[in-house]
Amino acid sequence: MTTTVLLVDDQALLRSAFRVLVDSEPDMTVVGEAADGDAAVRLLAERPCDVVLMDIRMPGTDGIAATRAITADPTLAAVRVVILTTFEQDDYVVEALRAGACGFLGKSAGPDELLTAIRVAAAGEALLSPSATRGLIERFLAGDGPGPSPAAAAGVETLTAREREVLLEVARGRSNDEIASRLHVSPLTVKTHMNRLLAKLAARDRAQLVMTAYESGLVRPGRAG
Repeated sequence: MTTTVLLVDDQALLRSAFRVLVDSEPDMTVVGEAADGDAAVRLLAERPCDVVLMDIRMPGTDGIAATRAITADPTLAAVRVVILTTFEQDDYVVEALRAGACGFLGKSAGPDELLTAIRVAAAGEALLSPSATRGLIERFLAGDGPGPSPAAAAGVETLTAREREVLLEVARGRSNDEIASRLHVSPLTVKTHMNRLLAKLAARDRAQLVMTAYESGLVRPGRAG
């Protein structure tokens, strides 16, 4: 199967470079380009794709607003948004994750990293290492970010003791196999718990589960362990 990709960036030269790279792969193809978030949303309404490579800072509708519009549209539920940013330690990235992006990638990433990110996102997995996302969230919440969210805390209260254990391990940046080993269960059991966590916490993916773990106060910055 071919993974379809939409490129969203206000720099035409950068879009061209990404297009050449993506189209060089036999299992993926660029199906459209947009110079701002509004154009991206319009294109997706006409032809949904698998993965959107979304710049954050653009004139007009920025990447955060566009991501929020995409993830709020039930007809685009299968679309995965990967945030591209010049500065990986950018507070805007946290807002993009809250808006429903599946993860982020620095524009300084190498070609292989970009292609891997597209494949990982298309497969519905957490983008890049969970610990990278965790580190970004931890830095944000340890600084000027908001305090614990009552809504997130209420969601965590609905979890079973085992589901909380799994959520804690997710927030610590551990993979499903690592969680299975630590909790002495099978990877299939961990996957089942993950599916329940996603449903109960209304999260799209692993990145949002990490956000919820921190925002609920279940995990505190500096104490992910």
